[in-house]
Amino acid sequence: MKNPFVGTGVALVTPFKSDLSIDEGALKRLVRYQIDNGTNFLVVQGTTGESPVLSMEEKLKTLSIVQEENKGQLKIVFGVGGNDTRAVGELLKQLPSDIDGILSVSPYYNKPTQKGILEHYRYIASCTDLPIILYNVPGRTGSNVKAETTLEIARTVDNIVAVKEASGDFSQIMDIVSNKPKDFGVLSGDDAITAPLISVGVEGVISVVANAYPKKFSDMVNAAIEGNTEIAKQLHYELLPSTNMFFEEGNPGGVKISLATQGIMQPNLRPPLYPVSEGLKTRIETETKIVLS
Repeated sequence: MKNPFVGTGVALVTPFKSDLSIDEGALKRLVRYQIDNGTNFLVVQGTTGESPVLSMEEKLKTLSIVQEENKGQLKIVFGVGGNDTRAVGELLKQLPSDIDGILSVSPYYNKPTQKGILEHYRYIASCTDLPIILYNVPGRTGSNVKAETTLEIARTVDNIVAVKEASGDFSQIMDIVSNKPKDFGVLSGDDAITAPLISVGVEGVISVVANAYPKKFSDMVNAAIEGNTEIAKQLHYELLPSTNMFFEEGNPGGVKISLATQGIMQPNLRPPLYPVSEGLKTRIETETKIVLS
């Protein structure tokens, strides 16, 4: 199965009202903002969507809201992961069939061996016909999916079509790019190094920063893919201060401040996440105005 997810994917935040219920109007505004500004595909209920603190009913509600506003214009990927292999598989069997793909994080906390990770993905892939993006993010899961494991999955599991690589390990990522099957995709999971990674063969990103700056971020990605290195470099450095600020006190607190500055949503977070400090808030508000000027 060929990877259909290339270019700029956005890991959508989940907007909340002051009572921390889902803000349907704000989510629709965010989706429209992405559609109108060059985003290639949407990711619903990744970590940036605060998935650990939403019930399954709420996750499906956000999916429905996004689909309603999207009206089939962009591909939609739904986040389904966990550290109970059988439970993830059962959930995949129950999902609506009108989504385009699944983002599934490597099992966290359990710290499985590489063989355990391999068998986890083989099992969950057998539970759905949808294309799956493997998500490697050792900083959150506590274990790294090594290059040889990703490559074995890529070669032997037909409907695992790509990996979102957030290890930050250039050597590992280049190993995957240079040895993967032709149709298997490699996507950046780190906004700050997306342009450099594309220069060595990565074919897109699942981005946090593009929530706030979809036009500039997708322009950077497209320029990098097309080999327009000067434009890609210019946009990379224009976006880098915001990128660093957005992650300074945890995600998605920072990017929600930028979106609030733009009038798209309130910056509310569900606990245990906590609002960013006043100093960082002021800096993000100032930088947002600079980036969009």
